[in-house]
Amino acid sequence: MQQIIKNLPDTPGVYQYFDAAGKLLYVGKAKNLKHRVKSYWRFTPTLHPNPAQSPRILKMLSEAEKLEYIVVKSEEDALILENSLIKQLKPKYNILLRDDKTYPYIYIDESDPYPRFEITRKVVKGKNITYFGPYPSGGRALIDALYETYPLVQKKSCLREGKACLFHQIGKCLAPCEGKVTPEAYAELVEEAKKALNNRHILTKKLAGRMEKLAMQERFEEAAVLRDAIAAIEALTVDSSIDLANRLDTDIFAILNGDERGVIVKLFMREGKIISSSHTYFRHTHIFEENEAYRQALLEHYGVDTPHIPNEILVADNFEDAPEVSRTLSMRFGKTVTIRYPKRGAKAKLTALALQNARELLRKEQKNSIIEQKIADLLDLSAIPYRVETFDNSHMMGAATVGGMVVWNEGKWDKQSYRRYRLEARDETGQMREMLSRRIKDFTAHPPPDLWILDGGKANLNLARRLLEDAGVNLDVIAIAKEKLDAKAHRAKGAAKDLLYTPHGIIELKPNDPRLHWIQRLRDEAHRYAITYHQNAKRREDTQISLLNKKGIGKATVAKLIDYFGTFEAIQKASFDEIARVTNAKIAKIIAQDNEN
Repeated sequence: MQQIIKNLPDTPGVYQYFDAAGKLLYVGKAKNLKHRVKSYWRFTPTLHPNPAQSPRILKMLSEAEKLEYIVVKSEEDALILENSLIKQLKPKYNILLRDDKTYPYIYIDESDPYPRFEITRKVVKGKNITYFGPYPSGGRALIDALYETYPLVQKKSCLREGKACLFHQIGKCLAPCEGKVTPEAYAELVEEAKKALNNRHILTKKLAGRMEKLAMQERFEEAAVLRDAIAAIEALTVDSSIDLANRLDTDIFAILNGDERGVIVKLFMREGKIISSSHTYFRHTHIFEENEAYRQALLEHYGVDTPHIPNEILVADNFEDAPEVSRTLSMRFGKTVTIRYPKRGAKAKLTALALQNARELLRKEQKNSIIEQKIADLLDLSAIPYRVETFDNSHMMGAATVGGMVVWNEGKWDKQSYRRYRLEARDETGQMREMLSRRIKDFTAHPPPDLWILDGGKANLNLARRLLEDAGVNLDVIAIAKEKLDAKAHRAKGAAKDLLYTPHGIIELKPNDPRLHWIQRLRDEAHRYAITYHQNAKRREDTQISLLNKKGIGKATVAKLIDYFGTFEAIQKASFDEIARVTNAKIAKIIAQDNEN
């Protein structure tokens, strides 16, 4: 390693430290690779860590046995590559912030004569686009309230119909499709709606009046819908007595580290009012480094598809890489983006408000005993498992072989992230390999979680660890399976205990242990999800087999085709010659005619 360090180039780049087992320890970026990496070390009398480094870096260097680097064109490229590698590879000594989803915005394209308000998470092409937001929550309730309150064009299809519909009859649309309102009059209505988006009490007041009328008419279900909408809109508001004379547009970030969790708070101010806020927790608090945390948080939040970014971002701490991140965001969005650390005045009060919210969030968290922390201690995990992916596969005598992945995130099921896999492998180990390999390939788009839980024993655990090692990914894995009685895993209730298979050995917990219940709950959800998919797939396969049988193709021939092609979809895509080669020309002709129909 000493030789590599001495011969590093004087260029921007990214460097990676590995331990003796080849496990990735740390990813860093540098304006000058030679100067940056050399600063970690002292060369006399022998190579040893520079004692001026932080305790976490000294600990990392004590484990480092290998150094690799990647040369890039600019400091900004190094910053982006570093952030991407940290997300994908989860190094042991980098702070791992939660993966941020792009928040929804409400937008309107006023180049149309009768525009509509829509929700988007991406940049919308157009010359006269106005964005409102972001809205981490409550965005759908907000846009529904607009259409409940103002007689706007209710549906995209309305203008295409060319005829007034039920919306016009009930007073929710002015029927521009029949020319009953001019573009100029409609534009005035749009301006009113835009004001209501920025002054939401206008909306909630009108909704409350409508709710009371519905309640008086004993239309309680409709009234309850409006009640929930009002609550969702009001939840967007952050209490603040800060008075800004100017109509400031800015985003405010504050990051605070705690004992078990850290938190990132984001406040979004538009036209001098805080329109929404969000927070995300992170772990690895024992290796927290403020500069790295802010750098990751900002680059992650402002992805290339972010619909709108203000010209100014306020931060609660003066982190070292702020100028560099500012340049990178400016290049990414084609405009000047400034990152400021205000020390006094109204803007300093905004960052103080963000920090106040962060302290309160951590206080609430620390009052409760966190089951994820107990799981991390039990299994000796490298990170608290706030996000967990659990895998199971299902089949019946090799038929309708499928797999399922369920996701537990921050104390609840993340059903949008669930995945189903149609599997080709015949044996269970091959099926698990296929499923996990496909998930690993997807790490670039959807980064790894904190923990994998596999349904199965030691074989599946070792398989997953090999696949992750080959991919260079640091990710904790455990498996859960019934103990074997007389060489068989008895699934009957009470017949056998669930055992936890970990890299450190087998753990057996008492049946009433809450930690076991937590892991079992995740395993059972994965099993339910996989078996439901299997049953649906099996039902489709049985239908297809029945149809082929009716056309004169016997069960043995169907089995032969499935055994060769793997799935009915593959049989349908196969050529006449391929099918004839497996069976005969008569069968191939029947299937070819069936596919044409």
